[in-house]
Amino acid sequence: MKINTICIIDDDQIYQITSRKMLERINITKNILIFSDGGEALNFLVATVANKEALPDVIFLDVNMPFMDAWQFLEAFSELKPKLAKDIIIYVISSSISEADVDRAKNIEAVTDYFVKPITIAQYAQMLAITA
Repeated sequence: MKINTICIIDDDQIYQITSRKMLERINITKNILIFSDGGEALNFLVATVANKEALPDVIFLDVNMPFMDAWQFLEAFSELKPKLAKDIIIYVISSSISEADVDRAKNIEAVTDYFVKPITIAQYAQMLAITA
C-alpha cells in the first residue's frame, strides 16, 4: 500500500507541529492533513467519501479533544466506513495510559493499534512501514 495522505486528528497544536515535522523527516508522504477535532475530520471524510485520492491512507487519532472526541469520531467513522472509496488505517495516539481507554480502542474494529504519547520518529516509521 502506497501512503499518499496521512491525517492527524489532535487538538494540541504543539503535537500537530512536531508530528508533522517527524512525518516529513520519514519522507513517506508529502500530503499531511491536520484537524483539531474529530468533527472537522469527519466533515472532510464525508465530503471526500468517494474520492480515493483525497482520502487519507492513515489516521493518527487523539482520544481527548473538544467538540468530538475519538470515541464519537470512531462511532461515526464505523457508520461511514462502508461508503469510503478505500480502507483507512487508524492508530489511536493519546496521552491517556488508562487501561480502559486502551481496551476500548483495541475493541473497535476500525482501530489498528493504540500508542501512548509522546511518539518518537522511530515509532511513526514503524507504524508506517507496517502500513506501507
